[in-house]
Amino acid sequence: MKIILTMAGIMFPISAFAYLDPGTGSIILQGLIAALAAAAVVMKTYWYKIKGFFGKAESKSLTEEEGFDTDEESDSKF
Repeated sequence: MKIILTMAGIMFPISAFAYLDPGTGSIILQGLIAALAAAAVVMKTYWYKIKGFFGKAESKSLTEEEGFDTDEESDSKF
């Protein structure tokens, strides 16, 4: 137990005399901006899946009543 406390005292001194220079702050800021941009891209990519998961379960099919022809012969013309 004494060894663990001694090692903890050596590894975590009370005063480290350290500072964060502007370069380090800039890297931290760039990392935060990159994380936000990556989260936005992921949300955009999976938005419709997430929306469909929390949305209504019914799916609407297009029928002749809505003005769309479901005849197989009309598909072969194109």
